[in-house]
This record gives sequence, C-alpha cells and structure tokens, in this order.
Amino acid sequence: MKIVVTGGAGFIGSAVIREIIRNSTDKVVNVDKLTYAGNLENLASVAESERYAFEKIDICSTSALEVVFQKHRPDAVMHLAAESHVDRSIDGPADFIHTNIVGTYTLLEVARKYWQGLSSEKKQSFRFHHISTDEVYGDLEGTDDLFTETTPYAPSSPYSASKASSDHLVRAWQRTYGLPTIITNCSNNYGPYHFPEKLIPLMILNALEGKPLPVYGKGNQIRDWLYVEDHARALLTVVKEGKVGETYNIGGHNEKQNIEVVKTICSLLEELAPSKPENVTSYRDLISFVADRPGHDIRYAIDATKIEVELGWKPQETFESGLRKTVEWYISNREWCQRVQDGSYQRERLGQSHTKGERV
Repeated sequence: MKIVVTGGAGFIGSAVIREIIRNSTDKVVNVDKLTYAGNLENLASVAESERYAFEKIDICSTSALEVVFQKHRPDAVMHLAAESHVDRSIDGPADFIHTNIVGTYTLLEVARKYWQGLSSEKKQSFRFHHISTDEVYGDLEGTDDLFTETTPYAPSSPYSASKASSDHLVRAWQRTYGLPTIITNCSNNYGPYHFPEKLIPLMILNALEGKPLPVYGKGNQIRDWLYVEDHARALLTVVKEGKVGETYNIGGHNEKQNIEVVKTICSLLEELAPSKPENVTSYRDLISFVADRPGHDIRYAIDATKIEVELGWKPQETFESGLRKTVEWYISNREWCQRVQDGSYQRERLGQSHTKGERV
C-alpha cells in the first residue's frame, strides 16, 4: 500500500510512520504543515527510507492536497492532522475550528474526488481512516461505565467539539457519497516524542529542572492511558483490516487518576534520575495543586473489546512498562525537548479562560 498520513510529523503521526517503515513493506507520504507541535526530527530514524516522502502543506488547501493525491496516488489516507491540546482550545478555539473541521472537510472532498476517478478495483480497496479521540463522548463522572462505539457524543471543550464535528463529517461522507471511511477513537496517548505541553512530558521535564508540578484541582481526574506505539500498531491494523463504515475504540486498559500518574513519575525519577536539582529533596515535594481547568471532564474510560475481538489487536505495554520507557526516553533526550520548544511555548500554563464572574 501507499498511505498518505496527515499530521505525520506530530506525536501520534510520527509513531504511525515509524511503524509503517519499520514493520511493513508499505510506502508512506507524510503531509504536515509543521505547526509548533510538528517536528521532522521525530522521523529522523526513517526519513532516509525510499518508502518515505514528505509534503509540507496545509490540509485546508484544496489545490495543495489535489497535487499530493495526483502525484502520489495513495491507496489509503490516515488522517491525524489536528489541533489537539484542550488548554489551547480554551484560549483560542478558532484554530481548532479551522484545522479540525474545515481541514477535515477539505481533505474529505479532495479524497472523494480522487477516489471517484479510481478503477473499480482500486475504488473497492481505498480507505479513508479518520483518527479521533475519546473526548468526543464527554464525561463518565459518577459511573462505572466505559465508552463504547455507540456511546452518544457529548463533547465538553472546543477541542472535543471540533473533533466530534469532524467525526460526523466523515460518517456523512460515507453515507452520502459512499466514500470508504473508518473512524477510530483513542484514549490518552503517552510515550517518546510527546510535545511538552501534555501532562506526562510536562511533569517529567519540570521535575528534572526542579520546577513545580502543577496538578489541576485535586488531581482526581481519571484517564485511560495508551502507549503511543501500541496505538500506532492498532491504527495500521484498522486501515488494513477494519470494516468500512465502522468505528473502533482504542484504549490501553489503564485507568489512572492524574495525581497517581504524577506520583508514579516522581517515583520513577527517584530511581532513574537520583541526582536532583539543587534544593529538591524529593520530586514529590514539587507537586502543587492549581485551579482546575474550565469544564474539565472527570473520567474517560475506553472499552476496546471490539477491536480486540474483530481485529485481534490488544496493547503490548502495561502502564508501568510504558511509563518507564517514557521517563527513560525523556531523561536521555533532554536536547530534543529544548529544540522543540521554539520560544512560543515554555511549559507555562495554558487554558485559564473562565466564564464571566468566575475567578480561577
């Protein structure tokens, strides 16, 4: 197969491309605008492969996308390009509407017109795989339920609302035009090459520098954690073997409170980085509780039974093994972390917008 991966220089996208090049014979075309979170350094280990190509374009540009499709003639699209940080969506929702909704619409239209011009055999095998999030389902606070593929949508943030919108567009293009689409909704990813605005890399890097470890509210928010390389394997399985028109939830079976995650990171750092910054006796002493994020969902939890039963995928990493690998990677790659922070983001808190009359 030749696969177009949008957002291929990002955290999950680059893991998908590394998986394709290392563990398949497929060809891949990386389509990425290279915003602040996109970094070609994530792909240095595979960039010299004859099966890899890069196109720097914006998915909101119809003409640029048309050139890519005609030039590379893909057999599948894996659509990961998205604005993805909830806090940023609170501060500036416009970028999320533009990239996640308008960009997805633009890509769908270009893909549809390309697909309509294929031979009947190529048309039958073509796939448009849209990668989404469990956040579209909303909040499971106060229940023991799990998100399934039929859970109603109830997004809470501008980010999750934009992803819910894009999911609906993908389903509509399948029903209305017959475009062979598949959707996956995943839980929180973690692992190497994660941009430092997200919880796990932020905590690791702040701790190594003796900076505060800000935990929202009481830290009782629960997330299901999925190691990024497990997710990449799942996505490649879905694009090759998934059924057209279906949705597959992908989770790590690792429900943890945020405060538990932070404390586990501190414990790992005590072992792996015992030489602490000056004036730091214990990494846990750096934990500080701050005002919660507006509209913060309390609990997400994925039921990944469908993809395991129908496609045979399940995660290879436990949370303990995956988190250890992640902490080790950040300790060994401090220079990468410095390079990806280009001055526009220096691990300050984002997403502190609040409703009228409310002080946070």
